[in-house]
Amino acid sequence: MSEEVNDLYTEIFMEIYSNPHNFGVLEDADLISEDSNPLCGDKINLYIKIKDNKVVEVKYNGKGCAISMVSASLLTDHIKGMSIEQLKEIKPEEVIDLLKVPVGASRIKCALLPLVVLRKALKVYSN
Repeated sequence: MSEEVNDLYTEIFMEIYSNPHNFGVLEDADLISEDSNPLCGDKINLYIKIKDNKVVEVKYNGKGCAISMVSASLLTDHIKGMSIEQLKEIKPEEVIDLLKVPVGASRIKCALLPLVVLRKALKVYSN
């Protein structure tokens, strides 16, 4: 990746961190889940509204580092319109790819926390 492209992605990343997408609480959510990373203090709550087996609305809130918050923002954008089955198929690499910035080994847990929360919600929904 060229330095110019990397700078552009970093700028976009910081813009999303400053103005997150889908941040808030969804009062009539069908799925609600939360989890945290006690090592760094990140915490994410996820709220999903399902209709006809598809995500029709999604919100998240919480606190944490830029990587966990931007990852949550981008993942919530990504899952809109997906079916429950499609949600279950999301791989960690897919979430990392959404970020478009390098994520070091020590920050992988931060980047994947939103996926962990989503998977927790799906376990409850499936049961």
